[in-house]
Amino acid sequence: MKKTAVILFNLGGPDKPEAIKPFLFNLFNDPAIIRLPFLLRQCVAWIISSRREKTAQEIYGKMGGASPILKNTKTQADALQKKLGEEFKVFIAMRYWHPFIKETVEDVAHYKPDEIILLPLYPQFSTTTTGSSLKEWSNRAQQAQLLMPTKRVCCYPQNAGLIEAIVRLTRAGYEKALASGQKPRLLFSAHGLPEKIIEAGDPYVWQCEQTVKAIITALALPEPDFVLCYQSRVGPLKWVGPATDEEVQRAGKDKTPLVVVPIAFVSEHSETLVELDIEYRELAHKAGVPLYECVKTVGASDEFIDGLVRLVKEPAAARLCPEGFIGCCQTT
Repeated sequence: MKKTAVILFNLGGPDKPEAIKPFLFNLFNDPAIIRLPFLLRQCVAWIISSRREKTAQEIYGKMGGASPILKNTKTQADALQKKLGEEFKVFIAMRYWHPFIKETVEDVAHYKPDEIILLPLYPQFSTTTTGSSLKEWSNRAQQAQLLMPTKRVCCYPQNAGLIEAIVRLTRAGYEKALASGQKPRLLFSAHGLPEKIIEAGDPYVWQCEQTVKAIITALALPEPDFVLCYQSRVGPLKWVGPATDEEVQRAGKDKTPLVVVPIAFVSEHSETLVELDIEYRELAHKAGVPLYECVKTVGASDEFIDGLVRLVKEPAAARLCPEGFIGCCQTT
């Protein structure tokens, strides 16, 4: 029987308070994140991780002192494994904390598959997320002589299962907000990036736009009021906009109810549980937003997992990469 290894890539997160600073260091030491020479990048990563440690401790403290991302990814992996069957084995590979990609490569080598399928849990491609993980996998796999045929799912911003799950969750939140008596505004929130990364050819913003386009089409709302915005802005660089927090404040001025929909996160972690559901909720209250409804991520919903199954079985069908964008349609 043919054996196929399916590798789920995700960001990773600290599993205890002591892991927060080294996790941050790993994140900012990634050349896809901080684009500086090696020694200078390490110095900058050490400074940023030291300065942000206290703030990060407070954020993770609101989630019990650790990130839930590995637990949530395991739930998704188990659901995917169940639907794929015994010809497939699903592995998890995290970029910045355990299980690291290097560790997963070793596990896959012991499994000895006939084929490998790389499946990022980032629907929209960015050089800073999917691109970084695929590059690290390629380097580690070559070192381990893991040379069997490998297919990559580079991006799936309009995957039917993803869109169906988001639409179902968004419609429920929209109807709840509509019951307040006012037409709500939809804020589709994605993690932001510095503008210079997009200007260098990264397709992330364009792909987020395609996700929103598919959601709005499927919702079929009469004259929908919606905005694609970006959260988690840090540092002095100019980031893509509009910013989610600024859109929350604008809704307060307009006295408009909000339904906030995460479109680039497929499981709950600090950006959804704390930033969207706690910090921006408090901001909305202070800004005078009449109602603030935060939609959950797609998680291990049947629609999303079914969508992943289709990606595994037809990885080439996932691509949505027009010419002029870098990195997203590589094959091995």
